[in-house]
Amino acid sequence: MKLGKVIGRVTLSVACPAFKGARWLIINPSDRKTIKTLSEDMESTALSPGPSPVVYDDLGAGVGDIIGYVEGAEAAAPFENPTPVDAINTAIIDRVFYNPFES
Repeated sequence: MKLGKVIGRVTLSVACPAFKGARWLIINPSDRKTIKTLSEDMESTALSPGPSPVVYDDLGAGVGDIIGYVEGAEAAAPFENPTPVDAINTAIIDRVFYNPFES
């Protein structure tokens, strides 16, 4: 599982029936540098370089929330039938405690 902060939403006019009732979130993935920011300041997060994945969400996360998500084949595991999804929200995180060991 990876952590990321929700920075936006995607609205679809037409979607696969398997996705009915769910939302799509744009997230800013966290790495070791930005996860420290998540744990210190829940209001702002340094943007990670690179793409911002779009994540399937049926848990109800909103903009500003920190989520746990999985990508790849594991993202399709919760669906009964084969479903074209690459990333799915698996948890809404209340708080991140991160104190890395500094040498």
